[in-house]
Amino acid sequence: MFEQIDFREEEGNGASGVGLMRDGVYDRIRGDILACVLTPGALIQEKELAARYAVSKSPVRDALLRLQEQGLIEVMPRKGYRVLPISLADARDLYETRILLEKACIKWAVERASDLDLAFLDRFRSAVDVESLAEWVAYNREFHRAIAQLSGNARLIKMAQEVIDQFDRLTFVGVSTAPSGASSQKLVKEHCDIIDAIQARDKTSAARLINAHVMKSQKRLFTVLENPPIVD
Repeated sequence: MFEQIDFREEEGNGASGVGLMRDGVYDRIRGDILACVLTPGALIQEKELAARYAVSKSPVRDALLRLQEQGLIEVMPRKGYRVLPISLADARDLYETRILLEKACIKWAVERASDLDLAFLDRFRSAVDVESLAEWVAYNREFHRAIAQLSGNARLIKMAQEVIDQFDRLTFVGVSTAPSGASSQKLVKEHCDIIDAIQARDKTSAARLINAHVMKSQKRLFTVLENPPIVD
C-alpha cells in the first residue's frame, strides 16, 4: 500500500543524516498505524519493526516513544508495545473537537481569505486520480487541512491540522468496508458543496455542511466499530 523506503543507516552521514533517518522511521511507523497496516490492538516488538524497516532498534525505539506521546502506542511491560485500539470514547472526543475547530477555521477563512486563496480549494472538486484507499484518505486529509490553512490563524491551523491528521486511521476504518464508486462520488459531492459555500462566503451554510459532513463520517466509523477486534 505504501512505497517501500530504505532507511538504512550509513556511515559518515553525520547528525543531520541520523536525524533525517530517525524522522523517516517515525513517519513510516506512524503512517502504517494510521493506515491500519499495523492494526489496532496489535502487539509489536522493536526487533520486528527494525527488521521491517531495515534499520537498527535505536531509531525504532525513538519513534515508538514519540508515538506513545501521541496516544497511538502504549508500552506493554515484558511484552513490547501495543498499537492502541480505537475506542468509541476517544473517537467521539476527536469528532467533537474536530467540528469545533473546523467551524472556526471556516469562519475565519470566509472572513479573511482572498478570492484567489479560496479558489485554491477547487483542486479538491475532483478525485478522479484517486484509486486506492490510501490515496482517498490522503485526498480527504489534504482537503480538510487546506480549509484550516485558509483561516490565517497560525495557532488554529496547527491545532486543527494536528486533529485532522489523527483522523487518517479513523477514515481508513470508516470507509474500508464502504463500496467504492457511488460512495466516493457522494463524498466528493459533499466536499464540493462545502467549497461552494465557502467561496460564496456563506458562513452559516458552510458551517452546517461541514457539521453534517463530519457527523456522517462519525456514523460510518461507529457502525464499523461494532466489530470487537478494533474496539477498546
